Amino acid sequence: MRINNKNIMLFHRSKKIFFVLLCALFFIGNGVNAQEANKYIRDGNQQYAEAHYANAQKEYEKALQKKVNIAGAFNLGDAYYKQKKYKEAADQFQSIISQKTDKETLAKAYHNLGNSLMQDKKYEESVKAYKNSLLNNSKDNDTRYNLAYAQEKLRQKQNQDKKKQQDKDKKNQDQKNKQKQKQDQKNKSDKDKQKQDQKNQQKQQQQSQNNQISKADAQRLLDAMNDDEKKLQEKLAKKKAPATKAEIQKNW
Repeated sequence: MRINNKNIMLFHRSKKIFFVLLCALFFIGNGVNAQEANKYIRDGNQQYAEAHYANAQKEYEKALQKKVNIAGAFNLGDAYYKQKKYKEAADQFQSIISQKTDKETLAKAYHNLGNSLMQDKKYEESVKAYKNSLLNNSKDNDTRYNLAYAQEKLRQKQNQDKKKQQDKDKKNQDQKNKQKQKQDQKNKSDKDKQKQDQKNQQKQQQQSQNNQISKADAQRLLDAMNDDEKKLQEKLAKKKAPATKAEIQKNW
């Protein structure tokens, strides 16, 4: 089985179609299922070439139902990718990798896996995929370029995440400072109020003390009032008493 394959270049380069062309004979067996699978793959390739990616997907899926093969699996992954079904594409290329095929196929599968993860903004995972691709084919400059791009996007994301975290921390700290300032103001207000209440209480106590007289003083004051009243009554009584006439002496 031979797969002719070109890598997708997504970033600042002319796009190339990553498309598995079935050149010459496709040896997957002589059975009916194999023949039908080949037919579905050819039909899928035709639909893919005409940019009918959803139709191509259906044909490749039919082919894989008849006969599991790397070519159909690759093309199905590409059809998913072209429809921006990046998760499905990534799963498809991961399934190829899990089959532990030859190094050339692994290099291409990892490359396409990296592209799918990149489009899904999973930059850290895409970096790992590109590195694995280069481990299987260190001469692939397209993969090397995509790796550098993914690393730059990862660095930018990490910086953005760091800045977001710093902004979040600053916001939280500002809120804590405001809450502390508000609490301090409240404590000061409560303390001032408490001091004022104490002053008012002391003032009221002083006024109460000034207004209060002792029991002895009160008794002396009452006695004096009674004495004055008695004297006044006696004085008034003397003024009201009629004058007596002198007794007339009679000569008997």
